[in-house]
Formats: sequence, C-alpha cells, structure tokens
Amino acid sequence: MPRVWEVPVHDSTRVRDVRVAARDAARHAGLADDRVASAELVATELATNLLKHAGGGQVLLDLVGPPVPVQSDERILLLQIMAIDHGPGMPDTDAAVRDGYTTAASLGAGLGTCLRTADDFGLHSIPGRGTTAMARIAPRRDHDTAGSRQGPPPLRAGGINIPLAGGEFSGDAWACVRAADRVTLMLADGLGHGPQAARASSAAVAALRSAPHLAPADLLRRMHTVLRETRGAAVALAQLDLGTGQLDFAGVGNVGARLRTGDHWRGLVSFPGIVGAHLPARLPQHREHWRHDSLLVLHSDGLPSRWTPGPAAATPSALDPAVIAASIVRDASSPARPVRDDTAVAVLGSLAPDRPS
Repeated sequence: MPRVWEVPVHDSTRVRDVRVAARDAARHAGLADDRVASAELVATELATNLLKHAGGGQVLLDLVGPPVPVQSDERILLLQIMAIDHGPGMPDTDAAVRDGYTTAASLGAGLGTCLRTADDFGLHSIPGRGTTAMARIAPRRDHDTAGSRQGPPPLRAGGINIPLAGGEFSGDAWACVRAADRVTLMLADGLGHGPQAARASSAAVAALRSAPHLAPADLLRRMHTVLRETRGAAVALAQLDLGTGQLDFAGVGNVGARLRTGDHWRGLVSFPGIVGAHLPARLPQHREHWRHDSLLVLHSDGLPSRWTPGPAAATPSALDPAVIAASIVRDASSPARPVRDDTAVAVLGSLAPDRPS
C-alpha cells in the first residue's frame, strides 16, 4: 500500500525525526546498509537546509519506481526524498549546488552533498515562492534507474503523494509502466482515507501491472472487476504509443488530467462513476497527439480543481517530473492552507534532448 513518511520540519529536533524516517523508509524498501546510510545523509542535509534557508518546511519520503518507465514486471523500488518549503527561494539554483556557495553561516556543501550522493537529484526554486528539492536513492549505487530491456524510452515520469493530516497511508496511488512501445501513467484515488482507501488504490496499481498492454478503457474494465472487493476508486489512465506518438486517455471519477502542448493547456475529461462499484456503460477514449514538448499532469481531488500551472509546469524544461509535481502542490497550498485531502500528482514528460538518460 502507498506508505508515506511525512515529517514537518520547524525546529532542529525534527531533523533527527527526518533521519529516523529515512532509515525506516530505506529499510522498508529493502536497501542495503550503505544505501540506508546514504538516505539518512541526504534526508538530514535536506531537512537542515529547510531550517537554515527557509525557516522550515516539510520532508516527504515515498517508495517509487524509476523515473524512466521500465517493464511492468521489473519491480524496482527507489526511495524518494522530497523537501518542500514556502520560503524566500533561491535566485540561482545552479550556484546553490556548488560547494562553498552559501547564504547562511555554513560551509555551503549541503545540496552539493545531496547531488553527489543521490542517484537522481532535482531542484527548483522561485524567489518569493519557495523551493522544492528532490533526491532518489536506488537499491545499489551503480543501479541504472533508466534501464530497460528494450532501451529507455524518451520519457520520464514522477509524482508526489501526500496523506491527509500526516497519515501513515495515502488513499491515492500512482504508477507508470511500460509494455513494449506502450507507456501507461495511472493515478487512483481510493474512496475515503487510510488503509482501506490505500488498499483500493493499490489494487488498481496491481491490476495495471498485470495487464499493461491493454488499452485504457479495457484496463478500467479489468480494474472494475478487481476492485469490487474494495471500497472502489476514481482512476485515470493515459497511455502513450511510442511508435505513433498518440496519447489515449480514459478516466472514471474525480481524478483530474491536464495536457500541455507548447504554451496551451487542455483538460482531459473523466466520466462519473466509481471503479469497483459503478462503471459507466460506455468508456470512450480521448486521443491526443504527443509532441516533444508535451507534459501530462494527473491529480487527485486533494489538489484544487482550478490549480494554476506555475513556472515549473508552464514551459518545457529539464526538470524532473517529481519536482514539477511537488511544485504544483506547493503553489496550490501554503503553510496556512495545507492540502485538504490525500493528494497525489503524477507527471509524464519528454526527456530533455540535452539530458542524458
């Protein structure tokens, strides 16, 4: 089930809590001792950075798949550590990861340490709005997170999952899998909250992994049968055919979807219903053409329906999709207005041409 470790960081005592959570999450993922130590180091640096430069924030630890989708039967789990704040932001993120650069009385090696230690690292900051920093720790230091038996597709997927009120389990779940030339991104929102909602969304993930070759509408029908033993869930599925460049979408329930092509955003419509309880008789698929600058965002209803794409999501960039997802959540909330439900955002984007896979 979607286990999430969330630690608010508002004083120095919480830095230890972040380190303990990182150790727990890393061991939950089955990481070797040296990778557990790396997770503790990176999480500690990110939490310390929140206090020094932003006056506090939150750290989220989650177990995710590789950013470049692999075959559905390759169960690779990475530990994702996300630090989010609404602080003053950074004027120069490139300088911020260089050793010796600091705006506080410190050695200025924190973010550089994270960059060197993590298998994936991403950073985005807007002056006056806040910062999002992300690190992923793989099972082995030499692990190729972009690997696939058929070669990596020119895509990356990433997301963020935040349980309501610091709960241990989120009722939302997302996954991205590949079957031959088809890459499918799914987001499921189990009804309600807590373990039973998580059980429903996890069943949707398992159904996707068991038949990733099916078209979105057929996958929803399959999930409907599987989820009958659960509370049910709202589910959105987007499947990209790498050969034709066609994106097919189908959704049931209150899961949002937006596609950006160039500077234009358009919503992809889901149909009313509950997968596992009430499925519409007709499940038409919506088709769009995928371009090199396209970006797809799926989100649960914990995100306000009228969220506005911020700088991280508004233009083509080399940002990691998980950083984009976290920035969307940050920009739609504030310290005084936290997320109002289990909240998951999943993003699919093209690999930047100048970025190595």
